[in-house]
Amino acid sequence: MARRQSYTRVVRSNFQSPDHVKGMGDRVFRGFQCLNKDCINFIFVREDSLDADFSVNCEACGFVHAAGETVSLYDYELLRDDEKIEDGAFQILHDDHLKDAQRYKYCIVCGTLKPLEQFDRHSARASGRQGECTLCKQVYNSIKNQTRLVEQHREASQKRRLYTQFEQPSKLDIRAIYDRFGCRCFKCGVDLASDLEAGALQKLGNLDHTLPVFYLWPLTTNNATLLCRNHNGEKAEKWPGAYYEDAELRRLSALTGIEYRLMAGTPNFNPEALEWLGKPEFVESLFEKFARYPHELLRLRNRILAATGFDFLDSSARISPDWRKNADALRGATAAGTEDTDGA
Repeated sequence: MARRQSYTRVVRSNFQSPDHVKGMGDRVFRGFQCLNKDCINFIFVREDSLDADFSVNCEACGFVHAAGETVSLYDYELLRDDEKIEDGAFQILHDDHLKDAQRYKYCIVCGTLKPLEQFDRHSARASGRQGECTLCKQVYNSIKNQTRLVEQHREASQKRRLYTQFEQPSKLDIRAIYDRFGCRCFKCGVDLASDLEAGALQKLGNLDHTLPVFYLWPLTTNNATLLCRNHNGEKAEKWPGAYYEDAELRRLSALTGIEYRLMAGTPNFNPEALEWLGKPEFVESLFEKFARYPHELLRLRNRILAATGFDFLDSSARISPDWRKNADALRGATAAGTEDTDGA
């Protein structure tokens, strides 16, 4: 019989729950903006204090939200063929405003107030939700299961920061992109129209770099493909020809204006980005911005060098030769499968 894997546990130290969170693990709050149209204050009030005769004062403007009261937003006339049927005031009942308010609770680990949906369900607790938020739970599990979630996310964050250095400021016409793809995932056809509804809480679709940001192509209105979240995850960093069928590539070319031969061919780095990397001042600015986490910049150097023979470390004589040694060592470690990927 195979030996049972030992059970791991996380032993905490140097942890102290913030004073404002103590005893609040199962307290649910309602969060809403003050109904005074001239006030932008956001109010949190404990749900168990909202009885039939509730009264909640706005600390910023003094407006009182009270049971049975209304606020008038405008006056109206109801007409039929220019004949007035009735008139009156367009009013919101305070009770309804608070009833529709988002529900929140404190995370007993990070001590922040978050929407109730960011806590997993737990029927045994008074709030019906876990004490810790899903983010804290993910980090805890990554430690317990030795998956190093935080390090992976930090590395991904640094990669995103690096790629944005090659973006030129431009307005992304999201409506035009959704309309171009009929508000459906290009790959599977699932309806994503709800993303455009006012107040949508969760986006079902993503705008994918048709020519990948992995090869330094920016996200623009023309270089965007509408995909559902699952297919966007599958497509990540892949060249179009490595992900889409030939018929899909031809259709995608018609929709985006990107040449079929470019998408169907071998991956190409954005030539404009390579031109920037040939400028000493640009390369020097990258090393300054990523001084704390240079690994992703060195990885990019190695990928470009392998694909094109161009070494942007040659662009500036003022860049220390030690960076070339570090990049070469990183390339050797990657080839040997021993690279430390903690992004530090």
